[in-house]
Order: sequence, then structure tokens, then C-alpha cells
Amino acid sequence: MPSPRSPELDGPIRSGDVRTVSDAHDILEGQGKKGGLARLLPFLGPAFVACVAYIDPGNFATNIQGGARYGYMLLWVIVASNLMAMLVQSLAAKLGIASGRNLAEMCREQFPRPVVVSMWVLMEVVAMATDLAEFLGAALGFNLLFGIPLLAAGLLTGVATFVILALERRGFRPLEAVITVLVGVIAVAYLLETILDRPDVGQVLFHAVVPQFADAQSVLIATGILGATVMPHVIFLHSALTQKRIVTRDPDKLRRLFRYETIDVLIAMGVAGLINAAMLIMAASTFNRSGLTEIGTIEEAYRTLTPLLGSAASWVFAISLLASGLSSSTVGTMAGQVIMQGFMHRQIPVWLRRLVTMAPALIVIAIGTDPTQTLVFSQVILSFGLPFAVIPLIMFTRRSDLMGVLVNKRSTTALAIVVAALIVALNMYLLYQTLSEPIMQLLGGA
Repeated sequence: MPSPRSPELDGPIRSGDVRTVSDAHDILEGQGKKGGLARLLPFLGPAFVACVAYIDPGNFATNIQGGARYGYMLLWVIVASNLMAMLVQSLAAKLGIASGRNLAEMCREQFPRPVVVSMWVLMEVVAMATDLAEFLGAALGFNLLFGIPLLAAGLLTGVATFVILALERRGFRPLEAVITVLVGVIAVAYLLETILDRPDVGQVLFHAVVPQFADAQSVLIATGILGATVMPHVIFLHSALTQKRIVTRDPDKLRRLFRYETIDVLIAMGVAGLINAAMLIMAASTFNRSGLTEIGTIEEAYRTLTPLLGSAASWVFAISLLASGLSSSTVGTMAGQVIMQGFMHRQIPVWLRRLVTMAPALIVIAIGTDPTQTLVFSQVILSFGLPFAVIPLIMFTRRSDLMGVLVNKRSTTALAIVVAALIVALNMYLLYQTLSEPIMQLLGGA
């Protein structure tokens, strides 16, 4: 029989979640008879949804450029970025578990009204810009895989993400399962690519742990890789995914629950890190090794893989891009819902939000904008929003009146501040580098 829960704390359980919630409460109470992975399964899911943002089409573009131009040299940047992402996402999960509120709701409670409205507007722009780019990535996947014209591929992407988002009505578990399967498809695709590439294992291991730069351009690409690591919209989303998933107010159970969710973060972010590393390894061992150091777009990478490794490699690459675009676009729409509900206590139907965010993407496709350039543009928008997610997250998780027994240790807060300062500084540098040249050209033209 399912364990009783307190309705005033977590509300009714939807049909797809009954078994998961029941098993989780049994395990937290020490009554579960399951062991090993079965004991862990009820707690896995939220971080797998959040990790999709770390393997979205924007990462494809950045990692391919880095690997094609500098070989394995920048692998250590991916390793370092992933460790930072694990810390930030564990804080996001902890905020939802400990306070019962997501980051947007907490901002609404703690900050003055003008600050809340400003943050909401900025985060809506961030979520929509990100969703636009991820939507384009999925459309590009359909286009490369099946030869469907890009505009028709965009409409097909809209239908596919509608179907995935509809699963949310049955509970959190069915949607988590589908997103996890898509992450698995991307992981298997890059495992196959790595086997086909036959990378130099010694060089891979060396550059994974030894920091190196070649020139100023390599610093800029490294900044781009790091800048794509922590995405503000999934910090908001991850705190919302844990706030009402498994609910308890008992201090011992809270500590136990957070330990399980930390394992969820470590596994999911670890998988995302390995996929990112595999993207760069593929570009290094295929394009760089062949002297093709100027591969800069996703389309170029797809078309160049066939003569180098055979048509199977191109197909696998396109399948992974499609899975990445569909999953990250779905997660982007979910994040937009959380941001609006949390900051403004307002919610629009998810199908309406999907339609609204589809429109700019279809316009961009119709006027023929370069998809890879659009992905870069979305990265600039993300850079603007990042401080407004990371800094409040640290502010709230260090307060014992909000976090109770799960308040940060001083060492955790200190480490988080260092990581946040580094991420924000590098994102601002990336922003400066991206915008300085167009601004100078504009001033020169005037």
C-alpha cells in the first residue's frame, strides 16, 4: 500500500507518480526492502531533466569548434565546467527540497516588487531565446536526417514537443522517463561516434586533467565552453522539479533525501560531461586529425563526417542532434512555465507557451537565418541572465531560516562564491568579445 502523505504539503499524487512516491517514502522511513540500484531509482530524474541543457545544440557548436581547431587540448575545460555544474545544480535541488519553494518563488518572496518584475522580464527573455535556439537544433536534426525542408522540419518539431509535454499531465515520472531515454540516445550515439573515431586514448586522458592553452583564440573558445555550462533557466527549473516531488519536513529524512538527490546530480551531470567530452573528442580525432581545423558549423560537421568516417557516422550525429533538440526544447518550455508561475503567480497553458515560442523560431527559419549563428546569439542572451540566477541561489541556500538543516556549510558557500564569480566573469568576457566587434563596426560605419 502507498505510504500516506500530507496533502497540505504536497497535494494530490498524479497517476504516473504513485508507485515512485510510495517507494521513495518507504526508503526514507527505512522500510523499503529493495537494495542497490532499485533503492536509488525513485530519486533519479530531476537532474536528468536539468542535464539536458548541458548537451543542447549550443554545446554541439562550441565543442565541435574547439575540437576541430585545437584537438584534445581543451578537454580539461569540459571536466572543470562539469564539476562546477554539479555544485550549482546540487544547490538548486537542495533549495527546492529544503524550502518547498523554487528559486523564482523565493525571489518573489524575498526581493522588492520592482526587482522581481525586472528579474521576471529578463528570465522570460532568457528562456525564450534558449528555447528558440533549441527548437532550431531539433529542426536542423530533422532536416539533416530526413532531408525535410527546414520550415516543415520546424513544424514537425513543434508537434513532437507538444506530444512530449502532454505527458506532464500524468505526473512527473512519465516525462522524466522520456527525457532520460532521449539523454540515453545521445549518449549511445556519441559512444558509437567515439568507437568509429578511434581516438588517441593517451592524449584524451592527458588533456582531460592538464590545463593548457595554445593562443588567445583558444582562451575565447574555452570561455565559450565554460559559458555554455551553467544555464540560468535550468537552475530555476531544477529547484521546481525537487520542491514537490518527494516531500518531507522531518530533519533526518530531509538529509537522507538530499543525499539521494545529490547522487542523481552526480550521475546525470557525469553523463552530460561525458557526452560533451565525446563531442570534442569526435571533432578532434576526425576533423583536427585530418587537418580540417576550420569546421565551425553543425551542418559542416555533418557533411564532413561522411567522407571521413562513412555515412553511418553522419546518421548517428544527426540522430543525436535531433534527440538533443527535442529534449532541450521541451525542457526550455517547462523552464518558462516555472519562471512565470514563480515570479508572477501566473500561468498560461503549456500549449500556448509552446505556440508563442515556436513563432520566433519559425520566422527565423523562414527568413533564412544561419542556425549556428542563432545558437551563438542565444548564448549571449544566456550570459546576461546568468548572474540573476546564480547569485540569488547562493544567497538563499546560505540562510538557515530558509534552509533549516540543509543550510550550506561555510566551505560550500565559499566554494560556490568562487565558482559563481569565475562563471560570471568568464561569461561577461565572452559577452564582451562577442559584442565588441559588431559595435566597433557600427561606430565605424556611422
